[in-house]
Amino acid sequence: MDAMGPDATHRVAASGDVEVAAYLEIAQEREGRAATPEPGERRGGADAIVILDFGSQYSRLIARRIREQRVYCELLPHDATREAIASLNVKGIVLSGGPASVWEPGAPMAPGWVFDLGVPVLGICYGMQLLAHQLGGVVAPGREREYGYAAIHQEGPKSALFAGLDDEIPVWMSHGDRIDAMPAGFRSLAYSGNSPIAAMTNDKGLFGIQFHPEVAHTPQGKEMLRNFALEVCGCAGDWTPRNFVADAVERVRTQVGSGRVICALSGGVDSAVTAMLVHHAIGGQLTCIFVNNGLLRREEAERVRAVFQRHLGLNLLYVNASERFLSALRGVTDPEEKRRRIGNEFIAVFDEEAAALGEVDFLAQGTLYPDVIESQTPESSASHKIKTHHNVGGLPERMRMELVEPLRYLFKDEVRAVGEELGMPPEVLYRQPFPGPGLAIRIMGEVTHEKLETLRACDWIVMDEIKRDGLYDRLWQSFAVLTDTKTVGVMGDQRTYQHVAAIRAVTSDDAMTADWARLPYDTLARISARIVNEAPSVNRVVYDITSKPPGTIEWE
Repeated sequence: MDAMGPDATHRVAASGDVEVAAYLEIAQEREGRAATPEPGERRGGADAIVILDFGSQYSRLIARRIREQRVYCELLPHDATREAIASLNVKGIVLSGGPASVWEPGAPMAPGWVFDLGVPVLGICYGMQLLAHQLGGVVAPGREREYGYAAIHQEGPKSALFAGLDDEIPVWMSHGDRIDAMPAGFRSLAYSGNSPIAAMTNDKGLFGIQFHPEVAHTPQGKEMLRNFALEVCGCAGDWTPRNFVADAVERVRTQVGSGRVICALSGGVDSAVTAMLVHHAIGGQLTCIFVNNGLLRREEAERVRAVFQRHLGLNLLYVNASERFLSALRGVTDPEEKRRRIGNEFIAVFDEEAAALGEVDFLAQGTLYPDVIESQTPESSASHKIKTHHNVGGLPERMRMELVEPLRYLFKDEVRAVGEELGMPPEVLYRQPFPGPGLAIRIMGEVTHEKLETLRACDWIVMDEIKRDGLYDRLWQSFAVLTDTKTVGVMGDQRTYQHVAAIRAVTSDDAMTADWARLPYDTLARISARIVNEAPSVNRVVYDITSKPPGTIEWE
């Protein structure tokens, strides 16, 4: 694929594949260095667009839409300092939307360097109102809220932002305030029924639009963002997988030098691509460690070893710590406590194995951009923290290793594009995500050997039927959950009182949002019939039809 963006001909891709490093879900409790990158870790050579996040639910979509134009961009908090962008070749700035009103006390403002940098700026919704307010215009409550579909009408000389678009453009509005008076030097580009100034610009490359070009409900929004990035900002549009690989390999070599690196490997795409990228950079200086925690799916440990050791030629150290993890989980029912126990145990096992290797200088992790954003690190303080992610944060002080995170600023589909560039097999690149804590967070209540075997049987059946019907590549995730609820059933004319198994299948672009999959009834019927007949201690099957939000993809 040519661009670092979604490939519509492939599967519905997304994020959330969490590797063995995922056991570091206790990141917020760990001591040692934070994972905030040092200057030079980022894509400093590529043209870049900076997005300042003012709390819009669509901010991440802006980043994805710009990256689809083969232009690198980063999402930073609205109060980011100029030093935060020092390592980037900034060609333009986007001010996102947000829930605040600029005239309210304490409303977030754009930092002064935005206007001093001398690069084009695009204010979206609240971002447009900021431009007006901070540069001397007037923002006031609208006569009525403008939410949903609207049509804007271009006026005056044509702008590069709307190049190639019709005079009347369908857009998606979501605002209560509006611009009553533009700052000096600005002119109106378009108007709508409720917004006399729906778009504006000046001769210094500052643009404001009252609608959201990043959402699918603005059909030509992608063209607008392309115009801004390529025509207005002059970005080359050359941020491709090939260029990324060449740059990342060089950065890893520079960072590691002659040092030794270990990588926590699970078989998931994040850790797999990380391992292959680091292997391309430093070869035999890398050792991958695969810890079997006993919480894996049926035959998973064997598949991981076969693919990475035999077929990809990685130096792989296999550790079977199943009983150790199960012992640590004995009696635990709280999902966060499960994560903490698994995290602590993983660190202990990993630390022991690293020490046995001798002097090791670096730990490679498959941290992705959604992990950084959702975990609300210092780089993403504008985002609400959903849950602590496995590989975001510092390392235990006793390990004293420096992090190598070559994928830290990539979305999942971009990681897969990099993997394709590295020649990795599809069965690795397009494996559905699997949580780092494994089946422990798909078992409600205490995790026992018996429950694990039951859930493995259920999960195997779900995968078998999903693949049989050609649905696997169309789903972000599909799996079974073993609940702690029991119900009465009748099997062989006898009363049963057994577990309820739940089936979960979702579609998504990046796991930040997800919709429940409309699986065919025949598929669900076969899954249900097989589970109650083949999986021990299950007499009822239900299907989860909750989207994210309000739910999450995993149950715990």
